[in-house]
Amino acid sequence: MDETYFEFGTAGERWDRAQLFFDAKEYLTAARILRGLVAEHPQQTAQRLLLARAYYHSAQLTRAETELRAVLELDPVEYYARLMLGRTLERQGRAAEAAPHLRLAAAMAGETPE
Repeated sequence: MDETYFEFGTAGERWDRAQLFFDAKEYLTAARILRGLVAEHPQQTAQRLLLARAYYHSAQLTRAETELRAVLELDPVEYYARLMLGRTLERQGRAAEAAPHLRLAAAMAGETPE
């Protein structure tokens, strides 16, 4: 596909397009669109979080981890980013590193240990 297609339109139109591709499980295409949006608006966590999810679902786990850590730096109490970071680390075989993130996510969700 032509790169200009992904750059076409307002930020809002590109955000909508990225969500459509994500919902259609076209994660690589969604990521291509979202990378541009994140570059333009690096402080917006919603775009970074969806980009991290697109990376996670397309098995680009190092990139997902990078975006999730950036989200948590901007918003340390973003529950879903914390949970996803834990799962991303687990999927990379880093269970010990994932455990504190998963415990914190569970606490944020109000889950209590049994």
